[in-house]
Amino acid sequence: MILTAFFAALGQMTDPRFRRVLLLGVALTLALLIAVSAVFIWFLGGLVGDQTSLPFIGEVSWLNDLVGWGSAVLLAILSTFLMVPVASAITSMFLDTVAQAVEDEHYPKLPKATPVPLSDALRDTVNFLGVLIGANILALVLYLIFAPAAPLIFWALNGFLLGREYFTLAAIRRVGRAEAKILRARHMPTIWIAGFLMAIPLSIPLLNLIIPILGAATFTHLFHLLQRQASHG
Repeated sequence: MILTAFFAALGQMTDPRFRRVLLLGVALTLALLIAVSAVFIWFLGGLVGDQTSLPFIGEVSWLNDLVGWGSAVLLAILSTFLMVPVASAITSMFLDTVAQAVEDEHYPKLPKATPVPLSDALRDTVNFLGVLIGANILALVLYLIFAPAAPLIFWALNGFLLGREYFTLAAIRRVGRAEAKILRARHMPTIWIAGFLMAIPLSIPLLNLIIPILGAATFTHLFHLLQRQASHG
């Protein structure tokens, strides 16, 4: 079932609506990371000031430049690490477009879905973004402690979070938020496995940028396949 959903989603990746969501997601992600980096560097620069007095050295004027460059390097590393989680969260705001494209192509006889209100989509995106970033930052400690298992930890963590969120958002359009949570709990093992497999390509640069779109489409298929299985069971 998971592979059926994946290959059906993969076959639709040339859909213009998929490309539009991809470009929007990447553009908004880059804008957000650049803005946060600029504010962070400006804040640290303001704390240090143009001149700082150090014990046994006296007044120094180069510390501001050192903090600025050091912050830029640190933020570049963190931005690379957080690019995919942030892109995944932001892309979730446009999941309705991806899900509708999937249903138009593969499930044309379905009644019209109930779109998620923009305010709810924004709230879900902010919550999901906070959880993703927080979880991945906390996971850095586990990566250091269990270095050989770091890839597995990354895939398991992000697979769980992405699968949970994308399945819920796909289901909300058809059965509402309360029922979506019930279905998510019922099918969590399948959702986690699908999310784990989706998270593996997150480690591959460039390819990882299309994973949020592919994942959204895959979980839309998975929702419908699970519903079909339940109705026949």
